[in-house]
Amino acid sequence: MSRTDTRPAATSSSTGRTFIALVIGAAVIAGLFAIDAFAPALFDDPLSTRAQDALTLSISVLIESLPFVALGVALSIVVQVWIPPGVIERWMPRRAWARRAVLSLLGMLIPVCECGNVPFARGLLMRGFTVSETLTFLIAAPIVNPIVIITTHQAFGFDDGILVARLLGGYAIANLIGWLYSRHPSPDALLTDRFRDTCELVTHEPGGRGRRSLAQFVIELRAVMPALIIGSGLAGLVQVIVPRETLLAIGSNPALSIVAMIALAMVVSICSNVDSFFALSFASTFTPGSIVAFLLVGPLVDVKMLALMRTTFTTRTLAGIVVVVVLAAFAIGTVVNLVA
Repeated sequence: MSRTDTRPAATSSSTGRTFIALVIGAAVIAGLFAIDAFAPALFDDPLSTRAQDALTLSISVLIESLPFVALGVALSIVVQVWIPPGVIERWMPRRAWARRAVLSLLGMLIPVCECGNVPFARGLLMRGFTVSETLTFLIAAPIVNPIVIITTHQAFGFDDGILVARLLGGYAIANLIGWLYSRHPSPDALLTDRFRDTCELVTHEPGGRGRRSLAQFVIELRAVMPALIIGSGLAGLVQVIVPRETLLAIGSNPALSIVAMIALAMVVSICSNVDSFFALSFASTFTPGSIVAFLLVGPLVDVKMLALMRTTFTTRTLAGIVVVVVLAAFAIGTVVNLVA
């Protein structure tokens, strides 16, 4: 009896919070327009060059990410609400390692960048896929997808094995992380309390598919957009703080160049669909292994991606993922330097 009474109350409370969030969002947008309209008249002194650069970089990262986030949310709703239970699962292998191997190739069918993969992965979790299976998809999809393959080939061709090392490395890292977290004794502990509450809310959302789709759309945007804005702001801020000259000065050292490009990848937060062309500008200065490390680390654990993943996974989980990705990318980059 008490369970029946509390569910409508929870739904009503969620609706109220959603309305408040929408009002606050509208107020923020109105405030931005007001600043744009009145700031030139109120403040004579222009922003400093570094502040302008940080603002421009932050906005560019945000605008670049928004279409993919929207696509990822839409795909998440399709998976969670519109595909009948058992349809996807019927085509999955029964063995755990084989399921992870197949899910790590799912990005070939869903060519969105890392930003859009986060809401899609949340949909997989809500559908009942395990944390390790979802992480395998989430780590592999930003690299193992057709758009990234095409752009990486356009930038580097098959020179120094950069394309092959990126694809095989991304696939291997994803399955390594999936295997490691499949052995965790309490998979639910890898998820945030807020995400578990969201799963409960979405699962028990009353009404038809249209209402459930709208509810999940609002829930996903409310979870992802603040993280995306914060991550974009951090990416822009860090790019103007970290001196590029320091990174370029150590580009010719086989080991230090890998470390430098890993650090750069975590800072610049460029979409995986176009990061190959950014990395190409460093190809004449940095070693091939450092370029591969950049192309592996950037789509997986840059500051924007970590902010988005924090909506779902705990800080401790993300710390473990970062350690595995960085160490694996360093090892792969070292091998490429030895072979190239």
